[in-house]
Amino acid sequence: MGVDSNKYNKSIPLLCPTCGGEMFEFSNGVDQAIEVAKCVVCKREIAKDDLIRENEENISEHVEEIKKEIIDDFRDYLKNSFKGNKYIRIK
Repeated sequence: MGVDSNKYNKSIPLLCPTCGGEMFEFSNGVDQAIEVAKCVVCKREIAKDDLIRENEENISEHVEEIKKEIIDDFRDYLKNSFKGNKYIRIK
């Protein structure tokens, strides 16, 4: 039995920098390489790359939470794997 990696597949909601809304409509901008996100609530239009950049702090917090979960789960997995072994102790 190993660690279930699917447990860590999570979606991180992007928030509108103006109103905090989470619903966006996406379309191609004037330049086809640029994807534009339009907030459904306040109608603000922002390049998808800029939206991601505006949400860096939110994304980083979620990544840190997931990293902590992975470390805790792996520690528990190791403890259970070596349970009863008097030569190996995991703190």
